[in-house]
Amino acid sequence: MAVIIKRVSGKKNIRQFIRFNYELYKNNPYSVPDLYSDMLRTFDKEKNAAFEFCEAEYFLAYKAGKLVGRIAGIINHRANKIWNKKEVRFGWIDFVDDMEVSSLLLKTVEEWGRSKGMEYIQGPLGFTDFDAEGMLIEGFD
Repeated sequence: MAVIIKRVSGKKNIRQFIRFNYELYKNNPYSVPDLYSDMLRTFDKEKNAAFEFCEAEYFLAYKAGKLVGRIAGIINHRANKIWNKKEVRFGWIDFVDDMEVSSLLLKTVEEWGRSKGMEYIQGPLGFTDFDAEGMLIEGFD
């Protein structure tokens, strides 16, 4: 089955984006999810002050019609100017255990960043260094 990546648009899709990791990690005792209301504010251009100097796109991955992954692509123009970089960040990356899904999610953000003139990719990072960062991986329990 092919993996299909869809750009998130609209409130319904952003809710899917936020809820995905709750479902993915619901049986993992080491996962401590962010508050849903905090995540709604984080991804709301009207409520997150970082959007004054950041732009972002969010992507969902589907396989056989089932949601199997998510990723955010972020360009922090202020940080890029300060550090003289052309860097796209990836964040909020979660996926089922499937190399095709993870590879395509990262490639999608890489291509989006290139289309915006970026030359490097780094993550997982948020909009700024004040956002939660990191990934849950096997072997650290």
